[in-house]
Amino acid sequence: MALTATVYNFDVQLADVDRGVYEVLSFRAAQQPSETEEYLLSRVLAYCLEYAEGISFSNGIAEPDVPALSVRDLTGAMQVWIDVGAPDAARLHKASKASPRVVVYTHRDAARLASQLSGERIHRSEALELYGIDRALIDGLMAHLDRRNTWEMSVTDRHVYVTVQGETVEGDVTRTRLG
Repeated sequence: MALTATVYNFDVQLADVDRGVYEVLSFRAAQQPSETEEYLLSRVLAYCLEYAEGISFSNGIAEPDVPALSVRDLTGAMQVWIDVGAPDAARLHKASKASPRVVVYTHRDAARLASQLSGERIHRSEALELYGIDRALIDGLMAHLDRRNTWEMSVTDRHVYVTVQGETVEGDVTRTRLG
């Protein structure tokens, strides 16, 4: 018998001062059996940090050729390709041809990923946005992860504060350049 995805519910009160986004978000995120909690939380953080009208999660491993998240306009055209983890150069090359903006959020060593991608053939590599999520933030959120989650999230100068179950967890989301 195949394992099924675990669905997590999130209610997030988002105050992203950097982008001027103040929203109350309610969404579900499915964790596939092959995904780690770190990957799930990175996707959820990416969703919040990139929140815009038209953002959505993909169907995960059921759709391997699409990004973890994307933002589409009213015509259905992709505006932002958002990947999570450590995508390879070929995937990012394809992404940068498919979307005007490509963003990667990683819970792994962003400098190491940038080094691996440096010198690889990636269309418009100079425009690629690679963000490393602070391990303290991921670890703190993992300690409070539940099937139903209520967060108060503030973002100032790419420093993220998340209040969950009365405790504030914080960490930086740092941009790393290729090359």
